[in-house]
Amino acid sequence: MAQKNKKNFSPYKSKGQGTKQTKSRGHLKAEKIYSLHEANDRLYDIFKNHEMDFISHEQRMNLAKYYRLLMEEQNRQNFTRILNFRDIAIKQFIDCLIITKHYQFQFPLMDVGTGPGLPGIPLKIFFEKEQMYLAEGVWKRVEFLKRVRDEIGLKNLGMFGKNINDSFVYPVRGIITRAVEEINNTLENCFHCLQTGGEIYFMKGPRVDQELEKLDPKWEEFYKKVADIPYSLPHTSHERRLVVYKKIKEAPLKSMMYFQDRDWENDDGKD
Repeated sequence: MAQKNKKNFSPYKSKGQGTKQTKSRGHLKAEKIYSLHEANDRLYDIFKNHEMDFISHEQRMNLAKYYRLLMEEQNRQNFTRILNFRDIAIKQFIDCLIITKHYQFQFPLMDVGTGPGLPGIPLKIFFEKEQMYLAEGVWKRVEFLKRVRDEIGLKNLGMFGKNINDSFVYPVRGIITRAVEEINNTLENCFHCLQTGGEIYFMKGPRVDQELEKLDPKWEEFYKKVADIPYSLPHTSHERRLVVYKKIKEAPLKSMMYFQDRDWENDDGKD
């Protein structure tokens, strides 16, 4: 059955389910955006059919709100090529939330390179009471993320309006990324903001071994791979890997001058 429906999950073609696409200022937009209650009802059916019925009614409603905000903003910013509702529910929401069944995360948790809020917003909706942060270097996207936070009413959600690199120091216990950046680069860029004993969670595809083979041997002194979990999105052909590295040793900062009295959380990224 999964093979038969494989074409329905292409990130480049999203048709059907009542959502058409048109070009707007060089990028795609959805012609139809479902109402809040329509979106919630559709999420209920899709989640039930894909083993995601542990998501509560309130969480589904918040995901429906996020869906509407995301599609409205897509008309102004080119966030995604996935505009079909079913694909959004499976490839974005389920993709971000299914990992909660496979691993126990550490908090505070920061989503690095979150883009339009993936996986950070769905995870924050699920982990309502936990402290989380979203890091994004494009300021227009940060403004959108703040709007999502305020309109959904998400508490304990901070924003960093900058790209994370090895000069960024804001201690967290967990870092998660769904971005395309290679593991080697993320381990370096996030080194000084991850506390010793904390973990980095990489949401990757099935061919992540190519990245792992290219890891710089120097990281063996500072990180230990503690999990490599293959899984699939329920009742689809989409395979995933969750790779987890634990920081086991700290190293001196290159310079402390840049970090003194810096208000990272309100940084607009315009140094």
